[in-house]
Amino acid sequence: MNKLNKFFKGIVNFFDKCIIMPITRLVFKITKRLNVPNKKFESWLSKPTTLLFVSLFISVAVFIVVDQKIIGFSSQSAEVLKNQIVNVEYDEELYVVEGLPETVDVTLIGSKADLYIAKQSSSGEVTVNLTGLTPGTHKATIEYDHGNSDIEYSVNPSVATVIIYKKVSDIRELSYDVINNNLDTTLIVTGVTLSEDEVTIRGAEHKLEQVATVKALIDLDNLSKKEAGTQTLNDITLKAYDKDGNVVDVEFATTKISAEVTLDSPSKKVPLNFVPNGDLATGKAIEGYTFSQNEVTIYGDSEVLSSINSLDLKVDVSNLSTDASFKVEIDKPNGIKSISTNYVTVSIKITDSSSEPVKFSVPLDGINIGEGLIAQPVDNENGFITVEVQGASSVLSNIDESDITVYVDLKGLGEGTYTKEVFVKGSNPLVTYKAKRTEATVIISKKN
Repeated sequence: MNKLNKFFKGIVNFFDKCIIMPITRLVFKITKRLNVPNKKFESWLSKPTTLLFVSLFISVAVFIVVDQKIIGFSSQSAEVLKNQIVNVEYDEELYVVEGLPETVDVTLIGSKADLYIAKQSSSGEVTVNLTGLTPGTHKATIEYDHGNSDIEYSVNPSVATVIIYKKVSDIRELSYDVINNNLDTTLIVTGVTLSEDEVTIRGAEHKLEQVATVKALIDLDNLSKKEAGTQTLNDITLKAYDKDGNVVDVEFATTKISAEVTLDSPSKKVPLNFVPNGDLATGKAIEGYTFSQNEVTIYGDSEVLSSINSLDLKVDVSNLSTDASFKVEIDKPNGIKSISTNYVTVSIKITDSSSEPVKFSVPLDGINIGEGLIAQPVDNENGFITVEVQGASSVLSNIDESDITVYVDLKGLGEGTYTKEVFVKGSNPLVTYKAKRTEATVIISKKN
């Protein structure tokens, strides 16, 4: 309330100081020169109606002077309107226009009052009239229509060289691209069905010749629900591209393209494999282990899921000498989008290793043999490889020859005799396997 009182008091003081007091002094001087009796003048001037009419008269006079520009209050000024959109008039059904700038800068020149009004007005428009022009190259004048005769203007650029082409049409096959794929990692797009297989494109002939593909952009941000199921997207954006993937500026006869988008969440439960990495402390062996969970759910394309039957859990056991627990991250295979859990706790039980390894004589096998070929060891010594198995005694008692595979890799080899590196692997991760031979010689020949 105090602020409001101060505001009105300020207005009163302004009129008293700037209008009433100056008028009173002026009239007093005039009467003094004309020898008008002061008492009569003061009595007349003290009347409220007198001051009101005198103030009103002066206000009207000042308004007329300003409105009619009898007195120049300010010099000419300039104002630049940046990036004004160019509106072009031509027969859009028959022609295509190239060479016109999308925006121009307009400089307005006039009094500050006129410039202010011009800036606030929405009637100003940049126009180019190409009506009646035929295909070919033309000079076009860019004009600014502002509706105020007191304002001068200049347009930059004011003239443009335009090329008018006859508009042609062509029918193209329609494909699609999925964009803004910010779906939950458990979801994938399993199908998109467009409402149209073809679309008509329109434009200058040389533009249509550049078009290599036309695609509907399936924007997953526009899905109303991001969950498994089928949804419809309407008013799909269409884009034409050249052979290098650059957008080609053409028109589309229709934009009423819709798409049925199907989301799915393919998954599969797979067990975890314990894979120890590194060497335990000398004389120690793993007697057993447990996982906080023995299987996980993986998500991805169905084709990828079908190729994965288990996941390896790699655990660093370097220099381990006592029982321990580890929180281990699960490695995500290529093609897998998500795993139900990223970490598993592994508890390992350590015991003393057996003093002597267990030995097995394992037949040599060959892998990656070419089609129509067979491989055989050159002799019995190369045909059976001695493998030493070291670990905890309680674990070794359950190991037999069927748990061990010894092989050589014969990929890319044709007929002949070859000496190749020997590899050994076993099904039990709690023990170590070591082949006594590092190489074996085999003969590759054609099948009978």
